[in-house]
Amino acid sequence: MKIYTKTGDKGTTALFTGTRVPKHHIRIESYGTIDELNSHLGLLRDQDIDPNSAEILVLIQQKLFTVGSILATEPKKKERLKISKINDDDIQLLENEMDKMNETLPQMTHFILPGGHPTVSYCHIARTICRRAERMISYLHETEPVPESLLAYINRLSDYLFVLARKLSKDLNAQEVKWIPEKLD
Repeated sequence: MKIYTKTGDKGTTALFTGTRVPKHHIRIESYGTIDELNSHLGLLRDQDIDPNSAEILVLIQQKLFTVGSILATEPKKKERLKISKINDDDIQLLENEMDKMNETLPQMTHFILPGGHPTVSYCHIARTICRRAERMISYLHETEPVPESLLAYINRLSDYLFVLARKLSKDLNAQEVKWIPEKLD
């Protein structure tokens, strides 16, 4: 199978169902951003992190392929997509992992500046890409329905990545720098 098809040479691409849309269509932007997030999670997983976090990241990456497939399918043709959907158990996994991590972390009293260690920074980059994906999917949802469980999963995933960044800071003995707003005179 050749990787190049030349069918996109004029600025369009096909959805899962074969419908052609412009490459800048919000549906393409949505699943393209999910793909970008997935790549950054792979980079994060390639760092020296604890085995449980690496395992959870693999599960998340697999779910993101599901998310991308759902987003690449027009709602009126969703019955043609024969894969599992995002469900409450997927969201619960993220919540459970956040709860476990939070038990070991100091209480947060301020916003935290991203950084402190390259691994932590990779996690924050993934978090912000996740937030961008969420904004795009929300925008798509205004005109073409997206499953609410998918919206909830992406929202919860960005929360998970924030807590994971804090956990990684602790694991790596990286300093969390608090954001202290400047006082007006």
